[in-house]
This record gives sequence, C-alpha cells and structure tokens, in this order.
Amino acid sequence: MMLRELYPDLCFEIVAMSTTGDKILDTALSKIGEKSLFTKELENALERNEVDLVVHSLKDLPTCLPPGFTIGAVCKRENPLDAVVFHPKNCGKTLSLLPEKSVIGTSSLRRAAQLKKKFPHLEFRDIRGNLNTRLKKLDEKEDFSAIILAAAGLKRMGWESRIGQLLSPEDCLYAVGQGALAVEVRAKDQEILNMVSALHDADTVLCCIAERAFMKRLEGGCSVPVAVNTLMKDGQLYLTGAVYSLDGSDSLKETMQTSVSYPHQNEDGPNDDVQHVGITAKNVPGQAQEAAENLGIELASLLLSKGAKHILSVARQLNDAR
Repeated sequence: MMLRELYPDLCFEIVAMSTTGDKILDTALSKIGEKSLFTKELENALERNEVDLVVHSLKDLPTCLPPGFTIGAVCKRENPLDAVVFHPKNCGKTLSLLPEKSVIGTSSLRRAAQLKKKFPHLEFRDIRGNLNTRLKKLDEKEDFSAIILAAAGLKRMGWESRIGQLLSPEDCLYAVGQGALAVEVRAKDQEILNMVSALHDADTVLCCIAERAFMKRLEGGCSVPVAVNTLMKDGQLYLTGAVYSLDGSDSLKETMQTSVSYPHQNEDGPNDDVQHVGITAKNVPGQAQEAAENLGIELASLLLSKGAKHILSVARQLNDAR
C-alpha cells in the first residue's frame, strides 16, 4: 500500500506464500532451531525472480542473511511491546491479579523467562499456531487463562481491542526487531533497492541495527532468551539488552547509549551499498548506522564479559533437552 502511494504509475502484484514456520504448528519454534523458518521459501522465490521484494516481520529475519540478499527497507515501527490477551472469563484482570497456578500460553523463551521471574504464581506453557489459531485455542478451550502476543501483530490484524494489558519494558523487554516490518530484496537489484529505500524510517533503522548487532554478537536466536529495549531521544540512541536463564532466575541486563546525530553526506562510491547486520539504508547517514551497530556490539561484549555466554549456553542446552 505504501509503495502504491509513492509510485502510483507502477503496478504491484501481491503473491501470498506459506513458509515452513507457518506449517509446523505442533512444535515450539525454539525447539526447531532453524534460523530461516519464516524466510527460506520467500527467499527462494526472490532468487528465482518470481517476486521482486518480500515483506517480513523483522524479528523473523536472522542477523546474517544468505549471500545475495539484503533488507532494503525497515518501515516505521509499530508498538514493539508484548501484550496480554485474556480468556473471556478473565476480562478486566491483569497478570498479577490472576489466580495462583493460572496457565499462560507463550512459545517464546524470552517472554517466559522474564515473566516467570516477575509473576512466580503463574505457570507458562507452549502455544503454537498463527494469531487466529492461538486466539481460538484461548477462547474455545479452558487450557489457558491468557496468552502473550506481540502488540504489533494484533494491531495489524485489527484485533487491538483484544489487548487486556500491555507489558512495559520493566515487566518484559521485547524481541530484537519486534514491531518492525522489513522489505527484503536482491542485493544487486539497484532499481528495486532504490524504490523500496523510500520506505525506510531512520529512527527505526538505527534502533534495529543496534538491536540486531547486539543479538549477532551474542549469537542469540529464538532458542535462547535474549531481549532488548531501545529509545531514541535528542540524537542519542539508548539500548538496553538482557540475557536470561530459562526460568529467569539468572540474568544480566545493562544499558548503553551513543550519539547518532550525524549529517547526511553524499555517500555514493564503492561503499554506497554497505550493509549493517543485513540492512542497506542509503538514505540514513552511514556514520549513524556505524554508531548504532557499534553500540549493539559493545553492549553485547559488556554482557559477555560478565558471564552472558555461560547463561546462554546453559539455556540452549536445557532447551535442547526439553
């Protein structure tokens, strides 16, 4: 829709596709361990020139893209927070008001680790499926008192009214890239790259570069609990990052900041298509992108120096053994 508005003379055809991640509905994502669950089929179509661009939730895209691909646009971020959707019988409640041993549905290790620590009276259980399926499981059965979903996904589907509680960053830091849409293209297709670059939102790009660099340095993924919160204020980018044990009892959390206030220079030349953690953003100052990437790397290095590697490797082993 955004491209149609920007380029009214062009014809855009939408091709709906399913991915492996959409089809495997009986296993927690963290157990499958495949990094390209929601992207491989789409990238295959891109490689075969069957489509010219692919739209993803940025949080589904690995920090290292396959050769030949790049994220050509990161659109303005929706609310990145996690949301609680309650069973109709619990309408009007919050997580802290739910009865002892109430069961909360989430397949995210990140959400479960943080919320187990914050709400020890609750139990957390895997729930899979697309948004429709999960809401159906919640509403039509008595298995779950509530489920945790990304607020952005509910809003995009028009189901914002189902949000019973938004979880603040104090309650639950969000996933890397959560709430942002990414447009993946062929890295050498200049025409398409130039066209989609108009969709970039500079603040979102810088926040997500920092988050993805943090995740990449930690070698995190959906099989370990890694979480972030970013804030852009007065030309300063603040990044909070954390790692958790599976039960949330062990954790490390730190915040760092950097200036990303740089003028836009004409950066044409041999480096005009430099990627930062898979993102090509020619219309965002290169120095700002570099600063954001370094911020993520430095914050991850700080956590690693304090023992993050041990926390994450134990979490990975325990998750594999589940």
